[in-house]
Amino acid sequence: RYPTVEIRAESFNGSTHVPVPSDSAFLKALLFELRLIDDHIFVEHRDTCTQINHSSVYSVRTEGGDLWPVLAFQKSGLIYACLPLVEETLEPRPPLLTVSGLSQGLALLLGIADYISPSRKNEAEMSVKVGQLRNLLIQACPLGTPLNTNIRSLNSSFDDIQEMPMDENQPAWRSNTYKGKPQVNVCITEKVKCMQYDKRDVVDTWQVYGAVNCKCDIEGSAPNVTLSLNLPTNGPPLQDIVVHHCVTSVDPAMLMSSSAEPLDDSVYNGPYKFPFVPPSDSFNLCYYTSQVPVPPILGCYQLIEEGSQLKITVNLKLHESIKNSFEYCEARIPFFNRGPITRLEYKASYGQLDLSREKSLLVWVIGQKFPKSLEVSLTGTVSFGPAGKEHPTDYVCTGNTAYVKLYFRIPDFALTGCYVDQHSIQIFVPGKPKITASQELISSDYYIWNSKAPAPMVYKTL
Repeated sequence: RYPTVEIRAESFNGSTHVPVPSDSAFLKALLFELRLIDDHIFVEHRDTCTQINHSSVYSVRTEGGDLWPVLAFQKSGLIYACLPLVEETLEPRPPLLTVSGLSQGLALLLGIADYISPSRKNEAEMSVKVGQLRNLLIQACPLGTPLNTNIRSLNSSFDDIQEMPMDENQPAWRSNTYKGKPQVNVCITEKVKCMQYDKRDVVDTWQVYGAVNCKCDIEGSAPNVTLSLNLPTNGPPLQDIVVHHCVTSVDPAMLMSSSAEPLDDSVYNGPYKFPFVPPSDSFNLCYYTSQVPVPPILGCYQLIEEGSQLKITVNLKLHESIKNSFEYCEARIPFFNRGPITRLEYKASYGQLDLSREKSLLVWVIGQKFPKSLEVSLTGTVSFGPAGKEHPTDYVCTGNTAYVKLYFRIPDFALTGCYVDQHSIQIFVPGKPKITASQELISSDYYIWNSKAPAPMVYKTL
């Protein structure tokens, strides 16, 4: 809590200012908004179709009014949240792209997550890190203004805090000076989310979320680097671009393209140029989304009851434009609200099928390549024993409502075709830099729903 920030928020909003409630009241309100408590109760202001949230920014309802914009996301079983200052009145609410505090808050939360996440499995280490967090935030965010979002680079002891560098040109986020040959590593990571139904009256949806991670080992207190992202001819434009605070300038046209608006010929489609003064450690230079024309893997899932058995059919097809070289690719078929699988008969055209230890999940391991036909299929019948408390339950997957979830990673490939032109990277320091660029495509919430039963849907055709 920063009283200085709260006083500024009150000065901007006057009588309409909504105070931040107590920790316990705020936590309860946030968990409610994130549907982590009372999710079985329909609440109009939270659960109507008009409230579908396409970002991590929420309006949290409290006794004093609605707190906005609350930035919150979950990672590795923890919730990271903050309430950035909006340096203008909140009535009417300004567009998210104009709220600079959101990108600063996101960078700070990601820095905290990067600091805490490696210790999630060690409770003692986790407790120590959380205890040190207050001291670290005093350094990283004095008086509520983020100066260094790389929490891991800070010292948790006040006794050993070094003086700020004497070089007045060195920004606060460069905590140390590298010595050696200049090196730049850039990795474009794209995650694809997908909901497929194989139904005429339901629209399949998919979306690409990208992040450009950089690690710049360069001498100097404030080296200038310029990096360009490029798209292939007719490639889908990048949208919803959010840049790291170390970026010194950006073409406004890059920031105007939003996934909430239909694409047209006037949308900026590159090159996307980023001049910046890099932090000392790795960081995400920018985030983006993109509306690609087709999902990488098309699927169909059918599950029907035949007497006491379930008959399942799964067909998958890799789109011909996708690189057929996976680090891993598997389809997981869970069975909720049922007992253990007691009998399984199946035929897989490719790969192998495994039964999980708890006997409620089938794992179809497709492997590192699809066959030449780019199509694979799985058919089978499944029988179940009586259900016990130890078997998984789900409020959505009742009756025959069921899904297949795909997990895959394709190295050296980006669904948008986005790439870094190594020759376009400019580093204004002596010596020829070593530049490494890579790409990867990873599945994220990639669902194929049973076409023979109702399923949760995002859009339905009229």
